[in-house]
Amino acid sequence: MFKKSDYFILLAVVISFFTSAYLWFVIGDREQSIFTAIWVPSIFCFGIYFKLSAILNKKL
Repeated sequence: MFKKSDYFILLAVVISFFTSAYLWFVIGDREQSIFTAIWVPSIFCFGIYFKLSAILNKKL
């Protein structure tokens, strides 16, 4: 069900989330943390887009 590329996308999301939490709680840099937190939904959206385009290209 999951391909290798799906795991890379999930890994990128997890790394981005933990980096954002580290910046917020440990470093205390709120602006960088919010900027990094915005990456999480963006990475998910790119992953969904590429997954759907791959599925649609298989059916054509």
